[in-house]
Amino acid sequence: MHETLNAISPVDGRYAPQTESLRNYFSERALFRYRLRVEVEYLIALSLEGFPIHGKINTEQRDWLRSLYLNFKDEDVMRIKELEKTTNHDIKALEYFIKEKLESKDMAELREWVHFGLTSQDINNTAIPLSLKEASNEVLFPSLAKGIDKLNALADDWKSIAMLAHTHGQAASPTTVGKEIKVFAERLEIEFSKIKATVWAAKFGGATGNFNAHYSAFPQQDWNTFAQKFIGDLGLFRSKTTTQIEHYDQLASYCHNLMRLHTILIDLCRDVWMYIMKEYFRQKVKAGEIGSSAMPHKVNPIDFENAEGNLGVANALLAHFADKLPISRLQRDLSDSTV
Repeated sequence: MHETLNAISPVDGRYAPQTESLRNYFSERALFRYRLRVEVEYLIALSLEGFPIHGKINTEQRDWLRSLYLNFKDEDVMRIKELEKTTNHDIKALEYFIKEKLESKDMAELREWVHFGLTSQDINNTAIPLSLKEASNEVLFPSLAKGIDKLNALADDWKSIAMLAHTHGQAASPTTVGKEIKVFAERLEIEFSKIKATVWAAKFGGATGNFNAHYSAFPQQDWNTFAQKFIGDLGLFRSKTTTQIEHYDQLASYCHNLMRLHTILIDLCRDVWMYIMKEYFRQKVKAGEIGSSAMPHKVNPIDFENAEGNLGVANALLAHFADKLPISRLQRDLSDSTV
């Protein structure tokens, strides 16, 4: 409680219970865990290729390496943050953390293969789409599906309940409550099918997207094929021709899809708000709940009002992500990272 009371953002403060399920994907701790996962899997992938590292990581050691991110602890995060005080670079601090772990396991000979030939964005532009994909599939999409199912169920329950429709704010031809709810369910289903088809794109190609350091060390290796397999094994699509960073076009598409879903939900919130105002719907009174500080007989439609406001804030951010991220000065600048 003390932690949430001192949070700067209400997302992690007042509304922490509503957003807690996202901490495993979008907190700084989660970001380090996803980065660690990419680094570890890259090291393992190198060990399975025909490099000097080949055969030096056995099955037991692979399991131990994977346990670093599978059993990622708070003290691990704190150690990385402590190293970052010196490096002033988060990915370099993570690299040193892995090397420390290797030394503690008598695997010091593998130290120089950690982060071999990579730039920071090879890690970030793989870890972040991976976290977005898993958060979407495991939290967001099931929540959307549940909401759509509920709307469809209400539409069926209320399909025979007549109501007076309104066009231009004026009384119009009759309709049914179920049909009006079905309008939103159908619209959401269409957009939901699009966002479920998101291409989760990652960048993995070295400092300027050309595997310069990789080819310098091992010119005979087919690094493009290696990267395609590595990224594919993580369940992502590799953007093959890039600068130092992922070009974010697919992420922009995801943001636009999510914005359209949010816009439909805003429309739903406003219509239900109007139905409550016209007393087509009434809200249930909960024992002990205060609807208004001055007029306790009221039950304000605060859930729909809060949803409308929060969805609007989300869309403003998503619009900025979609507009800004695909634009970079030449190879890159840091503005994508801070966004």
